[in-house]
Amino acid sequence: MPRPLLYLIGTFFGTGYAPIAPATAASFLVFLIWIVVVPVPLWLQALLIVGVTAIGIPIAGRIAADVGREDPKLVVIDEVAGMLVTYFAVAAAGWVGWLAGFFWFRFFDILKPLGVRRLERLGGGGGLGIVADDLGAGVLACLATHLTVRLTGW
Repeated sequence: MPRPLLYLIGTFFGTGYAPIAPATAASFLVFLIWIVVVPVPLWLQALLIVGVTAIGIPIAGRIAADVGREDPKLVVIDEVAGMLVTYFAVAAAGWVGWLAGFFWFRFFDILKPLGVRRLERLGGGGGLGIVADDLGAGVLACLATHLTVRLTGW
């Protein structure tokens, strides 16, 4: 893959270069895109998660090796994968539920509770570890979002 394309995908269209909170910037861009593209059938949601994860792991690993850091902040394709997991099957929740999902994902991605932090060590700290912890945060955020939507009636 040509280097410019690698960085375009790995930084999610440049959001990884945001001077403050690049992961939050990428997550918010996913939120905005989600508003536009919903409703997305479950099979397509699953395909997007698998696809972004499948390309995200090697891209994250290559950029990390390129810049000489285990998990460089400019790599945010992992946030994209985590946000897609967060939004799995919450299309009917509407924008308030999607906004809750955004905040839940950022909460779990930052705190990394319940073993999510250990996922960073998968694959010896390469692309797999970079993406895996965000997938774990996404699973927790998905559960929290579904619970929030059910309890609040959003």
